Amino acid sequence: MALFGKKNKKEETTSCSCGGNCGAESMAKTETTNSEGAGVKVLGSGCAKCNQLEDATKAALKQLGMDTTIDHVTDFSQIAAYGVMTTPALVIDGKVVSYGKVLKTDEVVKILQKVR
Repeated sequence: MALFGKKNKKEETTSCSCGGNCGAESMAKTETTNSEGAGVKVLGSGCAKCNQLEDATKAALKQLGMDTTIDHVTDFSQIAAYGVMTTPALVIDGKVVSYGKVLKTDEVVKILQKVR
């Protein structure tokens, strides 16, 4: 805790997006995921809201005639690498376009048309 400009000896800073709790393997996977970028990803733990967003996204892609696979990312270190702290989140072509709410199919269609 930093009070009045004094730092606690136990306080450490890290450049790791997950606060230093991940290993080299997890970081490598995160970098690979972020560098691939292209495609559609749903970020979330796999809860009901995350699954609803995934279903709405599938329906939107089908409605637009897009044959794109959806990756469901559940690893919190990968989610944090996108800068997302509130799930569910939707990532299109490596860019976070929505987070913290379940989008309806027509909302996803509008976002897809705008981004692509």
